[in-house]
Amino acid sequence: MRAERLDFPGADGQLLAARLDAPNGPARAYALFAHCFTCGKDVFAASRIAQALTAHGIAVLRFDFTGLGASEGEFANTNFSSNVADLLAAADFLRARDRAPHLLIGHSLGGAAVLVAAAGVPEASAVVTLGAPSDPAHVAGLFREQLGRIFDTGEAEVQLAGRPFRIKRQFLEDAAGHRLADSIANLRRALLVMHAPADDTVGVANAMTIFTAARHPKSFISLDDADHLLTRRGDAVYVANMIAAWSARYI
Repeated sequence: MRAERLDFPGADGQLLAARLDAPNGPARAYALFAHCFTCGKDVFAASRIAQALTAHGIAVLRFDFTGLGASEGEFANTNFSSNVADLLAAADFLRARDRAPHLLIGHSLGGAAVLVAAAGVPEASAVVTLGAPSDPAHVAGLFREQLGRIFDTGEAEVQLAGRPFRIKRQFLEDAAGHRLADSIANLRRALLVMHAPADDTVGVANAMTIFTAARHPKSFISLDDADHLLTRRGDAVYVANMIAAWSARYI
């Protein structure tokens, strides 16, 4: 495979850091990967899945959302809507530079984001979610002990995966304003839902809600004993292989 570090303007004009993993030969399709909440493009699952997909002839663009990783911007000023807008900006960049993405892949909250963003990427014919919540507001459970303070004072610093993040009330209000069920019902793309039954961060009931709301063609793959972040190399490679096999019918 070959890898290239890139940057492109996000929805609000800040430069977003990106990486394009591609096969050595011509790519049969391009994919866009949305990472998990407060993660980044180089988180283990994103890098392993992207690199494994290149072996199947799929080029993958992954990037840091605004305010995360090496991207510009202030995380505290972002929200679910801005994540969706960044995804659309990434699709525009890929469309202009190489080829529009035919496959959208999202991990955790990134999975919810690709379900919404798909409507703005007409070339996308297939969508994959990995451990995704059925409601963007689900992430509030990660810092539930701070919710009162956020609503009372407008913001609070929370600890997520051992790192401090400033969460504003607007983030919670924006997440609560999205009706993901409507986006799923009107997806009009092939959908693959992948989820681990014992996921203790986003319960598997979320996967069933997404799957039930979607119309055919749709598929579900259990990730058995994988953890939410897919930290084991074997799980990430399995996910990539299943995505490649499933998506071959659609891309």
